[in-house]
Amino acid sequence: MADIVNLRQARKQRARLEKERDASQNRALHGRSKTEKQRDRILAEKAENFVAGHRREKHGESGEQ
Repeated sequence: MADIVNLRQARKQRARLEKERDASQNRALHGRSKTEKQRDRILAEKAENFVAGHRREKHGESGEQ
């Protein structure tokens, strides 16, 4: 005898599995670890500080009094 299958539940389960598979692929392609994000943030801050340190006028200051 065949097993009785609820088609609505089977469709939902298949959709869940497909979403999980897509999410797994996206994590592998686009995911970055916390340390990678922190490293990039620190490098960007250092670059900004370097540029700010070489400006003729400090940010927010003007030559007028």
